[in-house]
Amino acid sequence: MTYVAAEHRYETATFRRCGRSGIDLPAISLGLWQNFGGTDVFETGRAILRRAFDRGVTHFDLANNYGPPYGSAEDHFGRWMDLDFRPYRNELIISSKAGWDMWPGPYGNFGSRKYLVASCDDSLKRMKLDYVDIFYHHRPDPKTPLEETMGALDQLVRSGKALYVGVSSYSPERTRAAYKILKQQGTPFLIHQPSYSMLNRWVENGLLDTLEEIGVGCIAFSPLAQGLLSNKYLNGVPEASRAAKNGSFSPDHVSDDNLARIKALNDIAQARGQSLAQMAIAWVLRDKRVTSALIGARTVEQLDNSLDALNNLAFDTDELARIDTHATEGGIDLWRSQSAIPAEA
Repeated sequence: MTYVAAEHRYETATFRRCGRSGIDLPAISLGLWQNFGGTDVFETGRAILRRAFDRGVTHFDLANNYGPPYGSAEDHFGRWMDLDFRPYRNELIISSKAGWDMWPGPYGNFGSRKYLVASCDDSLKRMKLDYVDIFYHHRPDPKTPLEETMGALDQLVRSGKALYVGVSSYSPERTRAAYKILKQQGTPFLIHQPSYSMLNRWVENGLLDTLEEIGVGCIAFSPLAQGLLSNKYLNGVPEASRAAKNGSFSPDHVSDDNLARIKALNDIAQARGQSLAQMAIAWVLRDKRVTSALIGARTVEQLDNSLDALNNLAFDTDELARIDTHATEGGIDLWRSQSAIPAEA
């Protein structure tokens, strides 16, 4: 059946301005890091994207190696574009990234011009797009000069393959250095994508201040701490959970300390009339410097639950104080070593 987007999809949608740019992003964006690859059910992913767009989610976030296998999420997305979303391309913000390992050899990783330009070309082919709206350098590169990496992003914009550029997991100092280079080139540095959640608050130590000062937006990934800030782990590690698979999310993260944190936070969420996941998303969005919260979804029902966080974004002073008692470092920041890479490498 031909997909026709919901007529009133923007009536209740919430958008926020991305830094000092002309772009508004939905307060909640959909990421395809997990659950949309070649080992996942194609029609389930398709239904999730349809539902997201019907509810006003206009931003879909990908990367070259999302899957598994690598590239398969972008392959699927290209098919979903052809099946459903091609008529709505002008309503969508589509992003991709490169910076982590993608292909064998010395040119399939990190931040060289060769890798970034080739990776963007491949991503466009897989997604069947002429351009992406945002192309990110996915992580800092301690060896490649920052001028080369930013020069590659500039080249992608000037060649028409990307409209805007961004970075992910850069420290405040490295973000400022990247901004200076891009500004000299006249390249639109739109956005930074850091990890941020109630159990991983590193962005509050200078990054959000830096982004506000230079006029760059912020899209927070993993606001649910890869599902830890949900009802899933309140009673331990379920058999089918991501932690049980021992991949990017270690079962060690479901420690006694973290269980105590999430149970206390869950009590606060229930008092607010929200699920823990909804409160975790709303909490990330409490700071207006955060343009969007980037979520994943395994089912349409899970997506709807997360999007319903927008029904209550307000916190009073007492709620924030009680949350701060439990929203402390949980040892879950898998990207800490990346954000610690200095500006001058």
